[in-house]
Amino acid sequence: MSERTARVQRNTLETQIEAKIHLDGTGKSHFETGVPFLEHMLDQVARHGVIDLEIIAKGDLHIDAHHSVEDIGITLGQAFNKALGDKKGIRRYGHAYVPLDEALSRVVIDFSGRAGLEFQVEFPRAQIGDFDVDLFHEFFQGFANHALVTLHIDNLRGRNAHHIAETVFKAFGRAIRMAVEFDPRMHNVMPSTKGSL
Repeated sequence: MSERTARVQRNTLETQIEAKIHLDGTGKSHFETGVPFLEHMLDQVARHGVIDLEIIAKGDLHIDAHHSVEDIGITLGQAFNKALGDKKGIRRYGHAYVPLDEALSRVVIDFSGRAGLEFQVEFPRAQIGDFDVDLFHEFFQGFANHALVTLHIDNLRGRNAHHIAETVFKAFGRAIRMAVEFDPRMHNVMPSTKGSL
C-alpha cells in the first residue's frame, strides 16, 4: 500500500502557502503561519485526526488574517484531495461529537466528491484574542470546496468562545480520522454505488 501523502503549494498575490500531510501519520504538526490561534486549532486537527500536518504560510497579515486563513483552508483541502487519490477502500463518512466543559460540537463529513458546507456555529464574541471568529467559516468553506467534501459543523451548546472553537476543530479532526480510515470489509472497493467519488 502506497503512503497517503501530499505536498501542495498555492501562490497568489496575497499569500504563499505550502501544506504537507500524511494521512497515516502519528499526529505530528508544524506551523509557521503568523496566525497563532489558527495554528492552535490546526494542532487539534493533527492530534485528533492522527495525521501529520505541516503548513508554512506567508500572507498579507498587515491588512488582516482573512486571506491567509481562507487560503490555508483551500490549500489543506487540495492536499487532502491529492493524498486520498481514488478513495478506494476508505470509510468515506466520518462523524464526531466532542465536549469541552460546557461546550459541545458535532462534525459530520463525507468525502463525496461534492463540495458543500453547513456551518451552524455562533460565537458569544467577535474575537478570540485577536482572531476574528468570522474567519472560521472562511477556513472551512475553503477546505470543503477544495477537498470536495460535504461538511456539516454544528455547535450544540457553549458559552465560552475558545471552548466552542476547540470542540469544533477536535471534532473535525476526529471525523476526518474516521472517514479516511480503510474499512477492512471494503478492501480496494469504491465506497459509492456510482463507482466513483
